[in-house]
Amino acid sequence: MDYINRKIEPVILEASKYFQVITITGPRQSGKTTLAEHLFSDYERVSFKNLQLKDYAEKDPIAFLNQGAKKMFIDEVQLVPQILSYIQEAVDADRERKFILTGSSNFELIKSVSESLAGRTGLFTLLPMSLEELSGLTKKMSAPQIIFNGLYPAVVSNKIIAELYYPAYVSTYVERDVRQLLQIKNQSQFVHFMKLCASRIGSLFNASDIASEVGVGSNTIKEWMSVMQASYIIQLLTPYYENVSKRLVKAPKIYFTDTALACYLLGIESPAQLQRDNMFGHLFENMIVMEALKSQYNKGKNGGVFFYRDSNHNEIDLVIKSQRECNIYEIKSSQTYHTSFEDQLRKADKWINGQITEKAVIYAGEYENTNAEVKLLNYKHFSPLSL
Repeated sequence: MDYINRKIEPVILEASKYFQVITITGPRQSGKTTLAEHLFSDYERVSFKNLQLKDYAEKDPIAFLNQGAKKMFIDEVQLVPQILSYIQEAVDADRERKFILTGSSNFELIKSVSESLAGRTGLFTLLPMSLEELSGLTKKMSAPQIIFNGLYPAVVSNKIIAELYYPAYVSTYVERDVRQLLQIKNQSQFVHFMKLCASRIGSLFNASDIASEVGVGSNTIKEWMSVMQASYIIQLLTPYYENVSKRLVKAPKIYFTDTALACYLLGIESPAQLQRDNMFGHLFENMIVMEALKSQYNKGKNGGVFFYRDSNHNEIDLVIKSQRECNIYEIKSSQTYHTSFEDQLRKADKWINGQITEKAVIYAGEYENTNAEVKLLNYKHFSPLSL
């Protein structure tokens, strides 16, 4: 399969004009290495997955860097975090030295980058592919097919089918890497925790409720959740609560970075089964929320995506904000339009503190109306506006 251009490419290339170091983080197998090799083909690539190179860099980091090219691409850099302070010295001493760094553990990498390369690196997050990036490939696919297959490059490129990819992904990366990081002794409890998270997609995160079902303390659940976030397995969507005159919900909502991983944890084995499952609407919402988050990350932004809920049960599924302007969206998995879909959006001016520039219902139906006060959009045509 030919290389598929990623929406994040222009902002990374622009940043590389000003920063000597570019750091790209994101979940395992989201395409970081392929992207970096495509954009920076003139850089010498080394990977710390190579145990000999890793050992060399750990034992003599100065020699490792001095013997490398002026332009180096270091893959899985979080495996040798101490190298970052030596990279700082290298770029400070020589304006011609340039580095591309990639890593799949936000927990380890961001901490090390913040300590050693603050102000010296452009930092970007690459998530699995977006519907916008794959518009040609997903054109003939239904929503259940897209949600079930997921958007990891290996599955999208037909290198492996979803039914084989995601069980291996969980056992190889989630259970092994995350459990080792947390030093979890009872594997079944942690797997149960992941499945409970999948069953709560689109719901408020309540550590105490999950803890009582898993059989651990709420602080343990919070620790597990923070590492699942840092490993890019789960995304917690924060509430919009700028309007302090309201009694607003302040707990975040649970979403998965990729819907297919959630399908696997839920025991969903086919798109047909998914369409009949009572989690279909939640997974459809998950897909759209992730499209909004990917759009922000692909612009080099971190944040600006929220949901709204207050104590009177008024709710908006998706709020995208910049400065004083907001775009707001309702997400419906139905293929049939109902006027009731617009009810919350039409009332939102009373709740949202800021200028609302776009209101839209995103659903699975074909009929669209982009000229009305409340737009009606097919989910494949949802492209979050850059505010």
